Amino acid sequence: MLVVALLIALPIHADWYYAVDKQSRWQGDLNARMAAIEEVFGGQLGVYVQNLASGEAYAWKADEPWYLASLIKVPVAAQVLAEHQAGRLALDERITLARSDYVDGAGPVNWHDPGTPISIRYLLEQMITVSDNTASDMLIDRVGLEAVNTRVTSMVAASGGKPDHIGPISKLVGVRQGVYGQLHPDAQGLGGLDFMALRKHSVSQRPVALARVLSVRQDAFAQPDYDSAFDAYEATGENVGTLRAFGDVLASLHHGGMADLNSEQRQTLLAVMSRTSSGERRLKQGLGSDIHFAHKTGTQHRRSCDAGIASRTSSAQGPWVIVACSRGPLSVSAHERALASVGEALRFSGALADL
Repeated sequence: MLVVALLIALPIHADWYYAVDKQSRWQGDLNARMAAIEEVFGGQLGVYVQNLASGEAYAWKADEPWYLASLIKVPVAAQVLAEHQAGRLALDERITLARSDYVDGAGPVNWHDPGTPISIRYLLEQMITVSDNTASDMLIDRVGLEAVNTRVTSMVAASGGKPDHIGPISKLVGVRQGVYGQLHPDAQGLGGLDFMALRKHSVSQRPVALARVLSVRQDAFAQPDYDSAFDAYEATGENVGTLRAFGDVLASLHHGGMADLNSEQRQTLLAVMSRTSSGERRLKQGLGSDIHFAHKTGTQHRRSCDAGIASRTSSAQGPWVIVACSRGPLSVSAHERALASVGEALRFSGALADL
């Protein structure tokens, strides 16, 4: 908790955001390292780093649009905590799990039977630490999707960023409806349990399975395969943003700027992010054991992300916002190796030292 408190308590100067044009010697070295990692990876990387004390930033394809996957759960959590601060919900309040709430993916909420009352505190913890999709959608339903989207834009704006550089956030079941809907519009009417059944099939066989579920011919599909369907969905802009803009989201957890999300709530969220257990082989592995990393991961088809606030427990340097995403190979392990290499590159380049 001491580290989390330090992340918030460090002094912030009003013009910190505008110092991003400063260039240190390590930045050129980091460019070479990123190019080498991409070559080995066989896909694309996007990286954004900002020192929250000095404002100096580094960007590698960070101003391109990236699918943010479960990184969008950070502003969901922030909205939940803002509602808690306002007295509109209690973290011990229980929400009853319905059959319509189930979404495929990691996490223990799906292990519960329909009709089980589950606390908001537990849902928040599972949404962040293990990226539970069912927990996320239950919380979005509780606070409202419109409020979540207002939250993410206010977090970017609070850091002096560009709110229109993050597209609209959707529910996680909406992602499935959006992707499969690119194959056939009738898929928009399917629910979470339908998508859980479809996920049991390999990626190459999912269009075949969808055709059976919808009782349509596969030659009626608008896209030739699942890869193309996901690319078409990403092009809609849902859950898509620049890594710089998401860095602004994270920066707002450090410096504040929103009256309805005070230091206590921000510290609560950073403490939960510090307990994240997904993504141990991503940035955290490369950064090394002397770096404390309060972070959130995201994983989707051929896409992975890791993002958070890093700090050294034994140094006044930093803290740093780090956002990294990858796209390309099908294997998640290939993405994790690339993101771990990004962490190593940051550590050995001097990016996480005095700037």
